[in-house]
Amino acid sequence: MQTLPITQISSNYNNIVLKPLPYQRPLLMIGHGTRDEQGRQVFMDFVHTYQELDRSRPVISCFLELTEPNIMQGVEYCIKQGYEEISALPILLFAARHNKFDVTNELDRCRLKYPQLQFYYGRHFGITPSIINLWQNRLAQLDNPEHNSHNISRAETVLLFVGRGSSDPDANGDVYKLARILWEGSGYNTVETCFIGITHPRLEEGFRRALLYQPKRIIVLPYFLFMGALMKKIYAITEEHQNQYPHIDITCLPEMGIQPELLKLIRDREIETHKGEVKMNCEMCKFRLNALANDDHHHHHHDHNHGHHNHHHDSDPLIDPIAYHERIWQTP
Repeated sequence: MQTLPITQISSNYNNIVLKPLPYQRPLLMIGHGTRDEQGRQVFMDFVHTYQELDRSRPVISCFLELTEPNIMQGVEYCIKQGYEEISALPILLFAARHNKFDVTNELDRCRLKYPQLQFYYGRHFGITPSIINLWQNRLAQLDNPEHNSHNISRAETVLLFVGRGSSDPDANGDVYKLARILWEGSGYNTVETCFIGITHPRLEEGFRRALLYQPKRIIVLPYFLFMGALMKKIYAITEEHQNQYPHIDITCLPEMGIQPELLKLIRDREIETHKGEVKMNCEMCKFRLNALANDDHHHHHHDHNHGHHNHHHDSDPLIDPIAYHERIWQTP
């Protein structure tokens, strides 16, 4: 199995020019959280890099779960600095449950404890031209002889796009959409989309489908921001398949890492919170649909119990596709 060593760019970010901020309001950058210390540190480095590009206001790193500092700790840091208005950005790729439900719950909890606070909640990364260009550039590198020693054409190559996986059908649909956009006009034989957890098809099934095309090469594209336990799992499964099918070149791209495209995108999202331009796709939000069915409000008013994070345990309750389909449109 080949990997492309482009997880990080140069530590010199001085050439990055960011748009000016309308206000000097502190920014909470909220990561998902991981028990993997390497993954946690990369996120902290990402936040530190963004802060160093503009020190006009504090940029605070915090996590939704699994590690600290948590969101409440980040908010309390802002309060100690004398701030009552805070921008909050979910550093998440798609608008799934964590973005729509869990982070907003935590911010509501902070507001209950500190009613003087005003939050300006930003949106996830989503599907943007800059991220698409980032992956297109990485795929182009794989055409070079040093990464394609057998000179295998794109027509003989299957792209295997791996998402994190979510209990939100809207977010899972966006993964397929992005995979399709990357494939359009690329010249690859086809693209198979799969996930590493929660939903289906899983990565193992993705490989099975990719092999049906009898490709000479499979390129695994893990759509992840940073290193963590799930990225390591993707590498391990890919390595297993390379050992099982030595006649096929299998290359696994790295996660995005700290890249100029992401730093600039964060600035765009931060400015949106200042200008009140945040737009979300609420029409397909299952939390909203469930709320309407119960004559309730939207997803910002829910129980704050976090016992639902059972998908982080070794036992996956949704490993069976039938169980998955029975539960997917339910809300906690």
